Amino acid sequence: MAGDPLFWLVVVAVLIVLGILLLGVGSFGKGGEFNRKNANKIMRWRIGAQFVAVLLILLFVYLRGGN
Repeated sequence: MAGDPLFWLVVVAVLIVLGILLLGVGSFGKGGEFNRKNANKIMRWRIGAQFVAVLLILLFVYLRGGN
């Protein structure tokens, strides 16, 4: 599985979602002007990235799944 390029694409997509999520949680926890200006934008980016990651996971399972 580690040699499969689709697997690594899924891993990268999931890490991007994690990074966006951590950015959003961090800015929410800190508060301030940055959070007020960008909270909704960060949430939209996370939802879009999460959608792509789920589609890639489903594609991986479909193409490489069980017999």
